[in-house]
Amino acid sequence: MDIKDEETGSKGRYSTIVEGHEAEVTYSRASPKLVIVDHTGVPDALRGKGVGQALAAHAVEAARAGGWKIMPLCPFFRAQAMRHKDWQDVVNL
Repeated sequence: MDIKDEETGSKGRYSTIVEGHEAEVTYSRASPKLVIVDHTGVPDALRGKGVGQALAAHAVEAARAGGWKIMPLCPFFRAQAMRHKDWQDVVNL
């Protein structure tokens, strides 16, 4: 899955197009060491195909590579983080 990273000022998003549908995770950069994930959007046509999970995992890897933490305000991302104890090094629950 090809995931694009976009960041403008303090706002950013990770997005992908699968089967002609776009899915995204959006975030705000609260500081150089903290991003707030505020939304995960996956069209109904892609539900259950692991697209949201892949976007969340991409955000975690980006946080690890960039040396920042994630505060998950998005209910989906928060639920994923609670299932993935191995993300606790970068996710503040």
